[in-house]
Amino acid sequence: MKKQLINYETMLRIMKAISHSKDPSEIALMTTEGIKTALDVKGCALFLFNRKTDELELAASFGLSKEYINKGPISAMRSIAQSLEDGPVAIYDVNDDPRIQYPSEANKEGITSLLSVPIVFGGSLVGAMRVYTATPWEFTLDDVNFVNALAQMAGAAIHMAKYIKGLKSSIDVLKSLREVESQKSTRRTPYEGVPVSVPARNMAKEY
Repeated sequence: MKKQLINYETMLRIMKAISHSKDPSEIALMTTEGIKTALDVKGCALFLFNRKTDELELAASFGLSKEYINKGPISAMRSIAQSLEDGPVAIYDVNDDPRIQYPSEANKEGITSLLSVPIVFGGSLVGAMRVYTATPWEFTLDDVNFVNALAQMAGAAIHMAKYIKGLKSSIDVLKSLREVESQKSTRRTPYEGVPVSVPARNMAKEY
């Protein structure tokens, strides 16, 4: 019960933090840190799916070394592809599972077990949340549900933050265009304001 209470409090805290943040990278970092701390695991990482390259690109991580997170591109088709299609996948021993793309790097990092949860928004895959443990870990249904809930909330918040950021940029561009047009409409030519009865050549003589 204590563990469930801690997870529930963590979920509420992260939800509150997410609701006050407009920065996608900040949302990703807060979520990974919250999951890592709540479950007391080695690390957690949030990846976003790049449709052009079919790769999972790291958005944020907590508890993992720079060497491990920079180990190389993660192919969405090779790296635990099942979790991206069928739902969460838990791997008890990363050293003895063909679905792991970088087994030697995981072993060097001290990773033993792994949980991968797909992040879906609007019916489309947008990324994946992964939890890493240093000791053999049989992920319970509560663990999976906790990570899955936060992963989906983070995915939706990141998507909306990007949308709002893009919308704001579009509005800024429109404002800039309006300002340019306004300046053009108020710009005076050399003969503006000169009475029609006064020939332009006479004005030139006066100067």
